[in-house]
Formats: sequence, structure tokens, C-alpha cells
Amino acid sequence: MLRSELAELIGNGENSGVEFKRDDVHPDALAKEMAALLNLEGGRVLLGVEEEGSVSGLTRDPQQAEQWVMNICRDHLQPAIIPYWETLGWGDRLVVGILSLPADSPKKPYKARRGSAWVTFIRVGSTSREATREEEARLYQASGLVRYDIKPVPGSSWADLDGRRLQNYFQAIRQQEAPPLEDHTTWERLLLNTEFMVEHGQRRIPTAAAVLLFGRNPNRFLPQAGVTAAAFPGTHKDYAARERVQLRGPIAPLLSSQGEVVEDGLVGQTLNFVRRNTAVEARLDEGGRRHDRWDYPLEAVREAIVNAIAHRDYSIGVTDIELSLYSDRLEIISPGRLPNTVTVEKIRHGYRATRNELIKEVLRDYRYVEAIGLGIPRQIIRGMREHNGTAPDLVEQEDRFLVRLWKGRGAMPG
Repeated sequence: MLRSELAELIGNGENSGVEFKRDDVHPDALAKEMAALLNLEGGRVLLGVEEEGSVSGLTRDPQQAEQWVMNICRDHLQPAIIPYWETLGWGDRLVVGILSLPADSPKKPYKARRGSAWVTFIRVGSTSREATREEEARLYQASGLVRYDIKPVPGSSWADLDGRRLQNYFQAIRQQEAPPLEDHTTWERLLLNTEFMVEHGQRRIPTAAAVLLFGRNPNRFLPQAGVTAAAFPGTHKDYAARERVQLRGPIAPLLSSQGEVVEDGLVGQTLNFVRRNTAVEARLDEGGRRHDRWDYPLEAVREAIVNAIAHRDYSIGVTDIELSLYSDRLEIISPGRLPNTVTVEKIRHGYRATRNELIKEVLRDYRYVEAIGLGIPRQIIRGMREHNGTAPDLVEQEDRFLVRLWKGRGAMPG
């Protein structure tokens, strides 16, 4: 690191990725800050810098300070880490220790020792605090150690699943034999073997994926299972929306024996909302054949909808996916950050990662997902460029992921 970079870090003050500490801090306190930073996006701890930003420098010899830090990283963090350590001179005689923590560690959640206990800490702005049970669960899920979609849904049973959709899925989509709907025992055995049910105590209970994909009323058990959609006349949210609706129901559609949609699933309902609330321009080619041109390419819209449903963080309760149509753009907000090690830059280039593996696989069976990892670069980025020359916005925010499609070049700001 250059001295100018260090000066800029100190001048900007503490934030979600930078912490100031004296080097006589208690090891547990330093471990707490490191664990919190690692559980967010990594960052830096500057040793020898006071809380208000004045530089007091290391009180130890730099080599001794390094050994002290490495011992803390080994004995007071779980799992242990080996961070990048460097020192820089400040003024005539002061030295600042710089502890750099990686942003893409796959081993979350990190825990710090607090006395005899191990505690998960998270970073909120410039402060570190103990994670709630739900926040800790999301860290486990983000790391891939726990999958929400195969967790049991307490209180649910075979009776809460739509047998028609299940039979349709196994027979028409997977092309395999399925038992009669009245044969509950055989169905439960089939669902156990395909992760749509789990043994829970003495009962067989549907998993979250089963309820979300095939539930008769998913929101009875999972209030976050749905899409809140609104179409506004202008460029901002307005009480006078043209249409506002909460879309509910199972993700999977019900198909006829000819493969036609009899009852839409959540993907179809959401795409139909967009169709209803966007304009279509009819054009005739030289042969007199009509071609419809929508405000947005429907393949890109469908890809964005499918991605939100397949990859959202379902452990965030009572929060729908949000779809908003404005006069100049379409926005889809998916609850939850990107899964562990995934970045916006990576998904722009086709990085393959998923949060809800079983849901994603079923959507692929229905041909909603065609090429794993290539939907964003092909359908959304290239699709929008070919449609109207715009680039979609892909934005990771604190606890959500936003996809924004622009109606046209003239609609884009600046």
C-alpha cells in the first residue's frame, strides 16, 4: 500500500470496511472486528490509529506486532485465518500496521472468541455487533454450509402440496412413473428420495423447495413466497399506481398433456403482469408479416424474474421479491445479497453459482433455466444491447440485489 492510500483511508474515517484500533487492544476485541469484517466483505484494520483518526503508531516492534496479530488470527478466530500484514511509516518515527482481510472467503460465518465462548459478529456501518440467529443462519446459507431450500417446513404435510403439479412434474417433465395421488405412502417415499421431503422426528415433512414449487398455498407457511408488483405512471413510486398486486402461488405451472399451460406458476404470473403493463409496437416486414416489439425483450424480463425467484434469500422472512415498472425502466429487487464469493463482475461474465440448488434444478427442468450461469450475459446484457442499445444495471445493495432494465437510450440518466 502506498502512503497516499493509507492517508486516504484514515482521512475517510471508519466505515463498513475500515476499522481503527490501538495495538494494545484486548485480543478478543481485535478478533471481534476481524470476524465482523470477514462476515461482510472483508476490509482493513489499521493498528496504531485512534478512533477519531489521529495516528498514535504501533507501541510494539513491527515484527512483534505481526506475531501478536497472527496469534490472534489463529487462537481467537474460528476458522483461523492468515491475513495479509504490512507496515508503513507515518511521519518521522510512527509506524501503522495494516491488516487486510479478504472479501471473498468461502468459510463464513467467522466467529470470535469472547471469554470461553465463540460468537458470530457482523459489520453494520462502522460498528460491529453480535449477529442475530437469523443473520447467522444467512451467513451459513451464503457459505453453502446450510441450504434453505431443503430445510423442513414445520407444520406442513403431504396434504399441503398440490398433487396435480407434482404428478405433472414427475410424469410430463421428468418423464418418469409416478404413483396415484391417493397413494400417499409411495408419494412420500418418492419425495424423500428427491429432497422434496425430509424425515423430521417421527414425521415426513415437505422441504421449503417443495412448498415453494408445488405448495397449494406457499404463503401459509412461507410469507415471503411471492412477488409484489406495481406499475407507476411516472419515474418514481406513486400512490396512484396503474396496477398494484401481490402475486401468490406455487412457482411451478400446471401443464396439459400437450405441454400447454393450464394454470400459471409464479414465473408466468409475474411475466403476465409485465405484459399487461408495457407497450407493444406492431411492425410489418416486407412480406406483410406482423412482428411485435415490446418495451423490453421478454426473454430478458423472464430471465430476470427467474433469477430473482431461483436465487433470492428465502431465509429473509416476510419480504417479497419486488417488481416495479416505471415510465422509463423496469426494476426487480431480490431480497438478500449475492451468495458467498459471488460478485456483480463475476455474474456479468457467466459465473456459475446458486443459493437454492433444488429450486434452480426444477426451474431448469421446466426450461426456465437453459444454460447455467449464462442467462445474465446472454439473455439480459446482450438481449438489452440488441433490443435498444442500453446496458442493464446490476446492483448489490446492503441486503438486496437489483436488476434494472432501461426502456431506451433516452430514458437513461445522464
